[in-house]
Amino acid sequence: MSAPKKVVLAYSGGLDTSIILKWLQTEYDCEVVTFTADLGQGEELEPARQKAELLGIKPENIHIEDVREEFVRDFVFPMFRANAVYEGLYLLGTSIARPLISKRLVEIAAESGADAVSHGATGKGNDQVRFELSAYALNPEIKVIAPWREWDLSSRTKLLEFAEAHQIPIAKDKRGEAPFSVDANLLHTSSEGKVLEDPAVAAPDYVYQRTVHPEDAPDTPEFIEITYAKGDPVALNGKDLTPAEMLTALNELGGKHGVGRLDLVEGRYVGMKSRGIYETPGGTIMLEAHRGIESITLDRGAAHLKDELMPKYAELIYNGYWFSPEREMLQALIDASQEHVNGTVRLKLYKGSVVTVGRWSDDTLYSEEHVTFEDDAGAYDQKDAAGFIKINALRLKLLAARDKRSK
Repeated sequence: MSAPKKVVLAYSGGLDTSIILKWLQTEYDCEVVTFTADLGQGEELEPARQKAELLGIKPENIHIEDVREEFVRDFVFPMFRANAVYEGLYLLGTSIARPLISKRLVEIAAESGADAVSHGATGKGNDQVRFELSAYALNPEIKVIAPWREWDLSSRTKLLEFAEAHQIPIAKDKRGEAPFSVDANLLHTSSEGKVLEDPAVAAPDYVYQRTVHPEDAPDTPEFIEITYAKGDPVALNGKDLTPAEMLTALNELGGKHGVGRLDLVEGRYVGMKSRGIYETPGGTIMLEAHRGIESITLDRGAAHLKDELMPKYAELIYNGYWFSPEREMLQALIDASQEHVNGTVRLKLYKGSVVTVGRWSDDTLYSEEHVTFEDDAGAYDQKDAAGFIKINALRLKLLAARDKRSK
C-alpha cells in the first residue's frame, strides 16, 4: 500500500487515539483530519477539539458531530425491529455503532480529499473488522490504516514513552494501568479487560456506570407505557419523543431500576472468547416492549420466521456486515413485517426486571371472542379440531405403523 497523503482518523481525544494521531503524522508524514462522533457516550467532546488543535490539526480539519438521532433512528431502531440478540443475550451495543462511524469516516474522506481512514481498534478484537468491512463496502478504493497492527508500541510503557517524546498530554490516571476499558454510546456501556479478564471472578460493583444495583433499586415498581408505530417506539407515557429522546428517557428509567445488566462471555468473530460487562437499560426495555406489541399484532407465521432469521441477522451485525446485501435483504423482510406493529405496551420496572403487563392495538390479531372459556357465540366450532388433528396425525400414524411392522 502506498503511503497516504491525507487520513481521516476516528478520534476520541483519549490517549490512544492521540498517540495514533501523532504516529500517523510521524510515520507517514501525512495530513490528518479528525472525526469525533457524539453517540451519546456521555462525555464532553470539546476537549477532543482542543487536544487535536494542540497536536497540530487545522481547525477546518477537526470534525465533531452530534449523530445521536441518526444513530438511533437509522441503526438502533432497525436492529430492534428484528429483536436482534447475539448468542441469546447481547444487545449489540458496540457492534451497531461501528458502521455509522465508518460511514462518516468515508464521507469526510470524500469531502476533504483524503485517500485513507484510520481507527484505534486493536488486532485482537471485533471492531477492526467492523470498521474496515464497513469502509470497504462504502468505498472499495479507500485505504484503511490500523496502527495497532503496524506499530511496535506493544506495551503501555512504550505508549507512554511515545506520548512524552511528542508532548502528548497524559492524564495522571493514565500513567498507571487502567482497571478496565470502557466503550459507551447511547445504547449501552461495554467494559472489558484487566479486572474483568477472569470469568470466574464476579465483576466489582464500580464497573457498572448506568444502572443501580438491582438490590438498591426502588422498593416500589414503576409502570410505563410505550407507544409503537410500524415497529418503532414513538411515545412514552403519551408524550411524543424523537428516537434519541426515547432511548435517553428509557435509559434513565432502566438505570434507576437496575434494568439491563449483563455479564457475558462471548465468541468474538476473530476466534477467541472474551468476557464483557454490558449495561443496556433502555435497550432491554425496548426489546421487551417490542416483543410485547408484536405478540398481538404480528401473525404467528411471520413472527416465527422472524425468530428463525434473527440469529443470522444478529450475527451479521456483530461480525461487521451492516452494509452487506444479506443484511439489507433481511432488513427489507423485517421492515415489511412491521407494517401493523402499532399500539401501546404497558411495562413494569422493578428490581432489575422489566415485564410486559398489558398491550393493546387497533391492529390487534387477538380475538377474545375466539379464545374465551365462556360461550363463544359460534365464533369457533370446537368439532372442527377433530379433522385438523386427524390430518396432521396421518403421517405420524403411518410412521408408527411401519415401525410396528418392522419389530
